[in-house]
Amino acid sequence: MIGCSTSDVSQNDSSSDQSISDPEILKKNAVEHFVNGSIAESKGDYSTAIREFNQALAYDTSAGICFALAKNYFAVNKLGNALKYSKLSVTLDSTKIEYQLQLADIFIQARENDSAAVVLEQILAADSTDINTYYKLARLYENTRPLEAIKIYDRLINIIGLDWNVLLRVAELYEKLGYKEKAAESVEGLLEIDPSNIALQKLAIDFYVRNGYNEKALEMLDEMIEVMPDDLEAREKRAQIYINQNDWERASKEFKYIIEKPDVPLEAKVGIGATYFAKSFSDSTALPVAKEFFESIDKDTTYWQVKLYLGAIALNEGNDSLAIENFKYITENASWHVESWIRLGGLYFDNRRYEDAETIMREAIELFPNDFAVNLILGLSLTQQNKAVESKAYLKKAVELNPSDVNSLSAYGFTLSQLQENEEAIEYLNRALRLDPNNVNVLGQLGLIYNNLKMMAESDSLYELALQIDPKNALINNNYAYSLSERDLELERALEMIEIAMAADSSNSSYLDTYGWIFFKLGDYDKAYYYIKKAIDVSDANAVLLEHLGDVLFMQGKTEEALDFWKRALELDSSNETLLNKVSTGAI
Repeated sequence: MIGCSTSDVSQNDSSSDQSISDPEILKKNAVEHFVNGSIAESKGDYSTAIREFNQALAYDTSAGICFALAKNYFAVNKLGNALKYSKLSVTLDSTKIEYQLQLADIFIQARENDSAAVVLEQILAADSTDINTYYKLARLYENTRPLEAIKIYDRLINIIGLDWNVLLRVAELYEKLGYKEKAAESVEGLLEIDPSNIALQKLAIDFYVRNGYNEKALEMLDEMIEVMPDDLEAREKRAQIYINQNDWERASKEFKYIIEKPDVPLEAKVGIGATYFAKSFSDSTALPVAKEFFESIDKDTTYWQVKLYLGAIALNEGNDSLAIENFKYITENASWHVESWIRLGGLYFDNRRYEDAETIMREAIELFPNDFAVNLILGLSLTQQNKAVESKAYLKKAVELNPSDVNSLSAYGFTLSQLQENEEAIEYLNRALRLDPNNVNVLGQLGLIYNNLKMMAESDSLYELALQIDPKNALINNNYAYSLSERDLELERALEMIEIAMAADSSNSSYLDTYGWIFFKLGDYDKAYYYIKKAIDVSDANAVLLEHLGDVLFMQGKTEEALDFWKRALELDSSNETLLNKVSTGAI
């Protein structure tokens, strides 16, 4: 423990008179400076207070002066000095709880929590009924020793009885620790304190929902709504639980009640409808509900976003004239708002509704021809429909608008490669790679282009780099495996790679074809036939798939069937000289 003497302090204060030995005079001088320091402290003049208290300490080394000095050093965040004099105050008088509490506070501020805990434990050892110290010690332990914090809170409950603040802290700690049942007990203790408290009930409901006790939450909500049927927050909570249980029909009844209330904000109503519209992409039964909601909302508003969703719903239902009518309303009344168009177009795109995404974004591009996201989504939607010629202009525009966006650069590069503009494609993909050197998709696209250009060393090195970054990437494994099989290289490794891709998506026609083609190269024609035939069954047959199946049939001795598939392939790719030769010779 740091000591303090009159001579130590006097070295810092040359104004004190060390020749004075009369105790009364010393005490009088100490009191005078102490009073002056206290007045300065009350005015927030901590520098003056510190100077006065130091002078007082030169005349009288008392615990009270050390405490006051520590307090003012603490106020100006001089923790070293604060700690020094706070320790001294406790050494000089360990019976004063306020001295010990200040020392604990300074330790906490200095992030010496273990030392603070020791002091607080000492306080409780002296006075086991000090409620505030229990609180402080428990809060101190919450992050580092949560179980110990719970024990302290339990001791506190034994003293003061059930207290909702304490029980709430205990419940949160048990929940963080994963002790759900213990947390539930604390929550139920909260309800025992004040069972009619609606705020506590909703707090308990939120806890039950977070921890998967949906039936308990629903039971409480049912009782609450029975008493207060217009509690819209409770109805929304009940609806959300139904959604979590994938019971969208029951949830819709709650939401319908909410939507019909005139005082519910319009944005909230639109949000409910939008939730069901988004759900309709995976569950078609949600679309009529979304339609009902938006038609109900539309009766009381001219808000353009409602028309946007009604137009989208009409589009989904195949009612093009109604869709156009709603979209026209938007162009006339909200031509300034681009974000909703982007959000809606993106929603269609993310759900692989590329044709509908194109329809939406063609409307948007008329209003916002220079918007980056509108051009990008429209270009991507066209690319996904193999409309590379059309998509090129929009993706180029997107790159011009945002030349540092990796997605637009890579999409534009891919489209250029589809158009056989490989030199320019490589340029844009390399630009994307400079921005994001570990972008596996860009590496894969470049690898594919170099493969098509028969620049195999460059292609292989890019594929290898991509696999170092993401060994489980399905597309890279598929493309590299196919490239190796085409060259009759490392067929066993190629088989391992395509099995990684198949594990990710066993119904992908490209992966199925690669799988079958590797078996063909390995001489297992039955497996080759099975997987290539399956690839044709799950997709629109292209020339490559048809040619591959013809090759398999030929090797199985089924020449006539092989010839039929080669002819069908040639109809789709009439310039393919290899196919022409197979058809003309009837052999590989």
